[in-house]
Amino acid sequence: MRIEIQPGIRLFVDIEGLGLAPEGPVLREKPALVLVHGGPGFDHTGFRPFFSRFADLCQVVYFDLRGHGRSDPRPLDEMRLDVFADDIVRLCDALGLVKPVVLGQSFGGFVVQRYLARHPAHPGRAVLSSTSHHFGLARKVHHFGRLGGPEAAAAARAFWEQPGPATWATYEQHCRHLYNTTPKPADAAGWALFSPEILFDHTRTELPGMDLRPGLAGVACPVLVMAGEQDPVTPPEDAEEIVAALPAARVRFERFAGTGHGPWRDAPDATERVLRAFLQPARP
Repeated sequence: MRIEIQPGIRLFVDIEGLGLAPEGPVLREKPALVLVHGGPGFDHTGFRPFFSRFADLCQVVYFDLRGHGRSDPRPLDEMRLDVFADDIVRLCDALGLVKPVVLGQSFGGFVVQRYLARHPAHPGRAVLSSTSHHFGLARKVHHFGRLGGPEAAAAARAFWEQPGPATWATYEQHCRHLYNTTPKPADAAGWALFSPEILFDHTRTELPGMDLRPGLAGVACPVLVMAGEQDPVTPPEDAEEIVAALPAARVRFERFAGTGHGPWRDAPDATERVLRAFLQPARP
C-alpha cells in the first residue's frame, strides 16, 4: 500500500504482524519496528525474509524511502538526509506510531543518525546496523583491497571518487560480492528495485563532506550498534567511532565475527538473538 505523508507524496509501506496481540484476557500492544533500508537507490526488500522472524515480538514496518523503490518518484533534490529523517516522523504520524523502534541498515543508518539528531524525543529505541558516520574512503579502499586484492581496491576508489554507470559496473564486478561472507540467496535477486541515479547523486553531493557524529551526543533513547568484522564498505572502525560519539549510558555495541554487511545475512541466528534481547519489551 502507499501512505500519504505529505500532500501528494506517498511512500510504499508493508506491515507484518499484529499491533495488538491476543494474550489471555487482554490485547498486548506490541512495539513498531520501523526498518530503514540501505542504498541510496535501493528498496526495503533487503530486509526480507529475515525480519519476518520478529513479527511475534513487534509490528514490523517495511517501507521504501521517498523517491525509492515502490514509493512515488520524486526529484533528486529531495533525496537528502534531512528530508529522509523527517519522513520517518511523517510516516509514523500517518500510521499513528508512537515511540517506534527504528532500525537503519547501511545508508538507512545515515538516515537514522540524522533522525536521532533532529528528533531525539521521537524514538523508543534505535538500531544502527552496518553503517558509518562519514565518507571514510581510505578505509573502504583498504578493506576492499584486503579482501579482493588490487583490482577491488582500484574499483572501490574509482566508484566512490567518480560515481557513474561505468565505475558502478566495475564496482559491481570486483567489489559487491565482497560485502558478505556468504552468497546472496538466488531467489532474492529479482526482488529489489534500484535507481542508480539516486546513489550517484548522494555520492557526489552529501557523502564527501558528511560527518554525523556531532548530532549523536544528544541521543535520548537506547541504541544498539551492530557491525560485521568483515564488512568492507562500512568497516567496524566506523562503528567504533559511532559508539564513541553516543552517550555511553545509552549505547550497546555488538560486533559479529566472520560477517559482512548486514550481519543477519551471514549469521542470522546470532543476529536474531542480539536483536531479540534488545527489542524485548519490558514486562510490567
